[in-house]
Amino acid sequence: MSDTPAPVTTTDDATGVFVEHRELMFGVVYNILGSVADTEDVLQESWLSWTARGGGAPLEGVDNPRAYLVRIAVNHALTRRATISRRRETYVGPWLPEPLVAVDEHDGAEDPALRTESVSLAMLVVLESLSPLERAVFVLHEVFGYAHTEIAEIIDRSPAAVRQLAHRARGHVHARRPLYEAHPRVRREATERFVRAAVGGDIAELMEVLAPDVTVWTDAGGKRKPAALRPVHGRDKALRFFGSYGRKGGAGHLELRYRRVNGDDAVVLFQGGEPYAVLVLDLTPDGDRVSGVYVVSNPDKLTHVPREAA
Repeated sequence: MSDTPAPVTTTDDATGVFVEHRELMFGVVYNILGSVADTEDVLQESWLSWTARGGGAPLEGVDNPRAYLVRIAVNHALTRRATISRRRETYVGPWLPEPLVAVDEHDGAEDPALRTESVSLAMLVVLESLSPLERAVFVLHEVFGYAHTEIAEIIDRSPAAVRQLAHRARGHVHARRPLYEAHPRVRREATERFVRAAVGGDIAELMEVLAPDVTVWTDAGGKRKPAALRPVHGRDKALRFFGSYGRKGGAGHLELRYRRVNGDDAVVLFQGGEPYAVLVLDLTPDGDRVSGVYVVSNPDKLTHVPREAA
């Protein structure tokens, strides 16, 4: 007689398994979609698929629930990519991923979403240029460490096809995104320096901190002014943009808070305790200048940003 216990298949057990792996699924799906709201929808769809399995006995016959749940979530995410692509066809201005913002600048450990593998906002922008399958393979392999054979089962492709997808994705990402990542202290200092210069209207300091080929993305979705409808390329144009923003008063009385955004030091602007914009910098390989400025001010993308205490 075997001592192996019979598998448990009750609804409570299935719920517990789903909750246990929800954090992992959130991280994988968010990095594929770049949207918190869509990720939450995909997890809901995954939950419905999970509970409907086996006539309400999801664990029946599943040897590896973790792998099964990730497969469900990834395939729902790939389907959702088509919806996101259609939505972007009519989007006003540059599109940026929805930021993941920690509760305070020191620790986001209480937020399960921020305990997942962090991919920077700048990296998510690069991942937008990949095909859905390339992006899924890159996220699973490069970020979460899945083997090609495991990914093949998740996306229902041969291992050879997965290796080819991984090779293309990795080459494209590395061509656009240096492997170097600035030390957190260097990033924090550069962020504080830029903010002081921008808020204070110190053009000379901005000239020093901005790289000659800097690019500024402002994602307002047509719902905030002023905002550039196209990416602003080059230091001179960036200076004019920030100068114009300052002369127009921006959003009026804004409060700045340093927060961790997608794992990096960044700034959240608040107006009356409500999030007004998230500002993230990308640095040059030597870390001494700003090569990219990402400003997310579309209110629809700030609904998950923790509010300021009164």
